[in-house]
Amino acid sequence: MKRIVGLFTTMALLAGCQQVQSEHVSSPDIAVINANVVTFNGKAAQLLSERAVYIEDDRIQAVVPMAAARNLPESTRLIDAADGYVLAGFTEMHGHVPPATDFGDLPRRYADDMLYLYVANGVTTVRGMLGYPHQLQLKTDIAEGRRQGPTLYLAGPSFNGNSIESVEQATQRVIEQREQGWDLLKIHPGLTLAEYRALAKTARDSDMDFAGHVPKDVGLKVALEEGQRTIDHMDGYLEFVDALDRPITEQELAQLVDLTFQYDVGVVPTQALWSTLIGAEDPQQLAHYPELDLVPPSVREGWLGYYQQPSMGYFNQNQADVQQQNRQALLKALHDADAKLIFGTDAPQLFSVPGFSIHHEIRIMQQAGIPLEAIYYYATVAAGDYFAEQDRFGRIEGGHRADFMVISENPLEDAEALRQVLGVMVRGQWLSRNDIDKKLQEIRAAYQ
Repeated sequence: MKRIVGLFTTMALLAGCQQVQSEHVSSPDIAVINANVVTFNGKAAQLLSERAVYIEDDRIQAVVPMAAARNLPESTRLIDAADGYVLAGFTEMHGHVPPATDFGDLPRRYADDMLYLYVANGVTTVRGMLGYPHQLQLKTDIAEGRRQGPTLYLAGPSFNGNSIESVEQATQRVIEQREQGWDLLKIHPGLTLAEYRALAKTARDSDMDFAGHVPKDVGLKVALEEGQRTIDHMDGYLEFVDALDRPITEQELAQLVDLTFQYDVGVVPTQALWSTLIGAEDPQQLAHYPELDLVPPSVREGWLGYYQQPSMGYFNQNQADVQQQNRQALLKALHDADAKLIFGTDAPQLFSVPGFSIHHEIRIMQQAGIPLEAIYYYATVAAGDYFAEQDRFGRIEGGHRADFMVISENPLEDAEALRQVLGVMVRGQWLSRNDIDKKLQEIRAAYQ
C-alpha cells in the first residue's frame, strides 16, 4: 500500500526535477507532492497525474505539475502522496452537530468526538440541520482553530409544530435567529400552512435560507413556491403523487422532476438513513457496522433497540420495500435529468455514524444507478456551488479552501478506496493516518 512518506528537505527530494518555475506562485506553507488530483468537467471526473498541491494558510494556492515543483523554500512542509489520489473533502449537507454542553446522559466530550469522526473520514464541511444552545460557539471555535472539526454552516433551532404556535411567533423566530447569527432555518413537520407562509416571507425579506422537511399541511408545491432552498430526505415528493405504498409510475416521476426544475430547488436524498428509518434495511446487518463502537453506549443501545419499539409495528415490510424502491427510482430520475442533487447522510442518526455514514450512502446511491463520479460530484462540487456566496470550496484548485483527502487507491474505480484515507487536509491543517488512528483509538476506548 502506498503511504505518506512525510517531511523531507526540498533539495534532496526534487534534485532531479526539471527547472520549470511558475511565475504566479508564491512560497507555499505546505506542498502535497506526487499526487493524482481528481477534478471535474461538469459531472465527469478527470485525473491530473503527477501533480503538486500548494497550500498557503487555509487555501489551496495552486495545483502544478511535479516538474514545476522546484526551488521551494526550506520552510515548506512536504507531504508525499506517493502516487496516491487527492479528492476534495466531502460536504455533509444534512448533518447534525451535538450540543457543546451537557445534554442528557451524553458525555461532555461527545460533540468533539462526533466532529472529529467527520473529518477522520474526509468530511470537511457540515451543514448542521438542528441548532442547539452554544452551537454557534462550536462553529467559531473550529474556525479560529480552538477545536478540530469540519467547517460548519448551522441551522437554528427547529421550526415545528411544538416550537411554533402562531403566525406571529413564526415571524419573530425568524428575526431572532437571523440576529443570533444562524446560517439558515430548519423546517420540521407540524407547521400550519399560515405559519409556514409567514416564516417563508420573513426569511425571504431577511435573506435567509430555509430548508429541511415539508410539513404535511404545506405540501411540496407550496414549499417550492415559497422558495425552500433544499428539500431534504426527498420529503413530500412521494406524498405529492400518493406513492408511499404502491409503485410510482414513469409519468409521476416525470411530474416530480418537472416540479424540481420549475422551482430550481436542491434535493438532499439521505437514502441510507431513510431506508433504515422505514424498515427497509436488514437490522442484523446494521447491528454489525464496525463503527458503532465509536458512539456512546447509550446511543448505540438506543439504535440497536430501534426495531423492537412498538411504533415500528406500523411498518409493513412490503410497503417499506416499495417505498424505498420508489425513492431509488426518484433519485435516479432526478440524476438523469441533471437536477440539483447534493450529498447528505443525516449523521449522527440511526446507525449513521458521522463520516462513516458516507460509505453506506454511496453504496445505496450506486444501487440506484448513480455513477460513482457523479456521487463524488454531489458531495464536493455541488455542495461548494450551494455555498458559493459564503466561501470557495469543493474543488482542488487555487483559491479554494484547503479541504481534501489523500487516498492510496483510485477512488473513481471503487468507493472502498475511501476507507483507505492516508490523511485529511482540513483548512490547511494536516491530519495523518497515524494521527487519525490514535484519535479513533482514544474515542473507541472512551465508549467501551
